[in-house]
Amino acid sequence: MSLLAICIWPSAPFTESLVRKALEYLDTSVKILTSIPNAPPDASLVQWSSYDEIEHEFSMNESILQSSYIIRKSLIRKHFLSRCIFSYLTKHPDSVLKSAWPRTYEIEISFADELDELFADELWELGKELGSSQRWWILKPGMADRGNGIRIFNDREMLERILEEFEEEEEQEEKEDQSQQELNTAVVISQLRHFVIQEYILNPLLLDPREVLIGPDTLTPNVLEGHKFHLRAYCVASGALTLYLYNRVLALFSSVPYSVPNAQDDFQVDLTPHLTNTSLQTHRGEEGVRLLDELVGCHILSENSEHHPILTSEDVSDILRQIAVVLADTFKAALENPINFQAIPNAFELFGIDFLVAEDLNHIEGGSRFQVKLLEINAEPAIELTGPRLAWILEDLFVDIGKVCIEPFFATQLSSIQAGANSSDESPWPVGETRRNLVKCLEVEVRRRSL
Repeated sequence: MSLLAICIWPSAPFTESLVRKALEYLDTSVKILTSIPNAPPDASLVQWSSYDEIEHEFSMNESILQSSYIIRKSLIRKHFLSRCIFSYLTKHPDSVLKSAWPRTYEIEISFADELDELFADELWELGKELGSSQRWWILKPGMADRGNGIRIFNDREMLERILEEFEEEEEQEEKEDQSQQELNTAVVISQLRHFVIQEYILNPLLLDPREVLIGPDTLTPNVLEGHKFHLRAYCVASGALTLYLYNRVLALFSSVPYSVPNAQDDFQVDLTPHLTNTSLQTHRGEEGVRLLDELVGCHILSENSEHHPILTSEDVSDILRQIAVVLADTFKAALENPINFQAIPNAFELFGIDFLVAEDLNHIEGGSRFQVKLLEINAEPAIELTGPRLAWILEDLFVDIGKVCIEPFFATQLSSIQAGANSSDESPWPVGETRRNLVKCLEVEVRRRSL
């Protein structure tokens, strides 16, 4: 049996190369198409393309597989994710998300002078906490990604200044656009402003990435400095629904050592010690990127003592275990919101999930030293920013996706020879078990494929 594969990634050539290579590893011959046919073909077909290049109408035919769910706003839009988790915690107050999801407020605002009304209503509780030197908050645009528009504040005046700054930038952009475009009466989409405000985690795990040498020209520093980092985990959702965590997790470090936020006289906060997004540090290349496993043996520099303990393999295993549990409950929450996340049996999708590792201030002897915090979920993650040194983990990931998501989907159409060759892999795969570097986190049936 041969398989047709539509592979179109106009703005992500690296991803396209990974997809093409993964298709070569399938246990069947594959013919790659670079355009969408006018009608669904009779042959077996997988659309492994960018979301905007997928013919989503083909999903009506459940024998055609595609590499994205059609509706998944509950996961990938920050304000939708916040509402989704809030609703889930109302029904499941003992969920791990109660501690893994930072306290979050949602706002919809077009102009800074609307804050008075918001503080009298949606932001009443936040208003009571602002001004405390013990707490800081982070503002994130609901529709932005790659770290764009993020700001940190700790009082109401700072928040007002930030929103006024956004207004000024928008007015300047509009003036520039007016000089280049004809009169247009369409709604300016940037006026529909959704933001989330989250409590800023002040006790992140701090390590020095320079302890992990990444080339012949790198040297171990004489003085270690604690850098903040976040974890980029890749997970794959398949069908309706099985969830897998890829156990090769990246650690993305800030460019300068961490320091507690401090507002200057002009109410500006230097974001450099706090932002760890590689999209904002492209000039550094791979300098701030490590595998989580590579950090075993590094000194924990967030401890306020002269003696800095070592990050152990047991710590890393515990962090991965926590990530898997948090992911499972996050997708359970999304599944309980079917308007904004619809799992269909003939789809799979790769997500990039960002986590922060914080010191557990209530740590007890024998328990977890650290606590994983969910930050956000990204569709079509910017994997090209991983860099060439660790590109191999992405190659393996995409091959694993093909083996776990594509081959089983078309298993009934494989030849008897191929089916016999695969029979050894068909034993039950329980939740929590790792195969092909994928940890099965969740397996539920919300919709069955009809064939």
